[in-house]
Amino acid sequence: MTQDKDINNIDSDSVLEDTAQDIYALAEKHRDDSLLLLSLLRDLEKIHRRIRVDFFEGALPKTRNDLYQFVRDIEEKGGWPYIERMRLKDLLQKLELEQEAESQET
Repeated sequence: MTQDKDINNIDSDSVLEDTAQDIYALAEKHRDDSLLLLSLLRDLEKIHRRIRVDFFEGALPKTRNDLYQFVRDIEEKGGWPYIERMRLKDLLQKLELEQEAESQET
């Protein structure tokens, strides 16, 4: 984190808005293609990992004041970035519920 940046003036949502809309449109276009959507999620996870390793880790605060500002921003604006993965157990339960619903319809 650089000391000359005001953390309150950084708005990554606006920076990534077009890209996010493009990714969402791609996902929506292929909403029934589970393999393509899985590949898309894997690609996003790879991007997340590369940014974290190649850039973020090296940019972590180096002074107490910067660390304080950094932690304060985490607390105020939504926490640590995390890419949630669907648990296999949840996937199996979803499939089981869908099978039950189909069998009740017939």
